[in-house]
Amino acid sequence: MAAPVIEADAVVIGAGPVGLFQVFQLGLLDVRTHVIDALPYAGGQCVELYADKPIYDIPAVPVTTGRGLIESLLQQIAPFGAQMHLAQQVATLQQQGDGRFALQTTRGQGFLAKTVFIAAGVGAFVPRSLAVEGATAFEGRQLHYHMPALDSLAKRHVVVHGGGDAALECVLQLLAPDNHHRPASVTLLHRRDVFLAQADTIARVQALRASGVLRFVAAQITGLQAQGDQLQALNILDADGDTHALPLDLLLVFLGVSPKLGPVADWGLAMERKQLEVNTETFGTSVPGIFAVGDINNYPGKKKLILCGFHEATLAAYGAMLFISPEKKVMLQYTTTSPRLHALLGVQTPEKK
Repeated sequence: MAAPVIEADAVVIGAGPVGLFQVFQLGLLDVRTHVIDALPYAGGQCVELYADKPIYDIPAVPVTTGRGLIESLLQQIAPFGAQMHLAQQVATLQQQGDGRFALQTTRGQGFLAKTVFIAAGVGAFVPRSLAVEGATAFEGRQLHYHMPALDSLAKRHVVVHGGGDAALECVLQLLAPDNHHRPASVTLLHRRDVFLAQADTIARVQALRASGVLRFVAAQITGLQAQGDQLQALNILDADGDTHALPLDLLLVFLGVSPKLGPVADWGLAMERKQLEVNTETFGTSVPGIFAVGDINNYPGKKKLILCGFHEATLAAYGAMLFISPEKKVMLQYTTTSPRLHALLGVQTPEKK
């Protein structure tokens, strides 16, 4: 059964830094938002491409990291209660007779929104798929690119494929002492015995290997063995050139992600070089009510910087009020002095001296 359609004043597509700041600016205008992102967590490029690399050009923040910036933004938008719809993409977007926009995600969730903010950066980050013949037949059943529900893995023989943070964090979650749905076995499969992850994460995984709880195999997948519609084993090639069969019940693949523009190109919006054309007064697109902020947009003098995206999100929020509450006169207020904004933020208004 399809989930009920969610009616919203604003839907933000993209949970990267600019998308999250868009939530903040809309929140200051008392607009509640829904956020959709292809990744199973917020962060976008900041988390996927430079989670632990230093960032020096965020105003008043001498240095942070991609991960640190996202954590701060999530804390900043917390008072506004934005609802996150993660691990899904917007598949279709169509304007309705009443001017609102009907959106449908790849998970079947529908939205009916007065305004849409596209903050998709260089595109939706989607998992790199397993390039092995016949793999697609098992996707969603025995082959997953995101962590499925833990209870579905209980007493199953699970192979985790990958050598980055996502793969190692998956292993740690599966073998956590408080996981009451532990698999019958967990095997970490990577092409070589070298991992690209945080040092602490690697150390914890190595400790599991040393204890014998986790099996590690250094090899590449060359094929699949199936019986009927059931995946039985992987054909793997080790460093010595020998081929083996690796039996399993479930395969969890974490080979990183790649950005894809996806269906944005099919939504009838004016584009140039795969970027959305906008006006710089409101950062509206060629379709009234749809706005584009961050690296996804294009205009004369455009600079692909996070701080520029923050500026764009601010003007887009004010521009959207014409569609969200056309009867309301929106006045610029300051978080330093406005009791109304303090109430929205859940902070106490300073007493005048």
